[in-house]
Amino acid sequence: MLRRSFVFSTTAFLTACAMGTGNLALAPNSTLIVVRHSDRDGEDLSAAGHARSKALVKALEGMDLDAIFSPGIKRNLDTAAPLAKARGLPAQRIPQETPTAGLVTQGAGKSVIWIGNKGNIKTIWEDLRLSDPAPLEYGDLHILRSDAGGAVTIERRRFGA
Repeated sequence: MLRRSFVFSTTAFLTACAMGTGNLALAPNSTLIVVRHSDRDGEDLSAAGHARSKALVKALEGMDLDAIFSPGIKRNLDTAAPLAKARGLPAQRIPQETPTAGLVTQGAGKSVIWIGNKGNIKTIWEDLRLSDPAPLEYGDLHILRSDAGGAVTIERRRFGA
């Protein structure tokens, strides 16, 4: 009995320490899809960006999707628009400076997508302590899946032209 108590206390202590330092993790049985906004010309999407945004719809065919998240930046919302229309889901805004906590919380046990920018995608990778390269190029699509035990796998894909 004493041993179980010690293991429980140690686990609780380590969990509290991890949460106190801002470490985050995907909840078990969660999927987080991460893409960068589509190609741009200045602040707006280019013709290639609009085409790539439409290609995102096809790239995610057959995958469950419970929510679409993005910062409130026009090029990100424009990238999300064809997917939002096809799935009948609104693009929900999360502040771009600290997206990870919101994605982890609101995406627990669900399948969600983040359509972000280089900086906030790097932040997500750092917060989740992922070692694989982040999807920072136009057309990169990374699917993070957390199994029942919380172990995360990353599937890397490309989409669009």
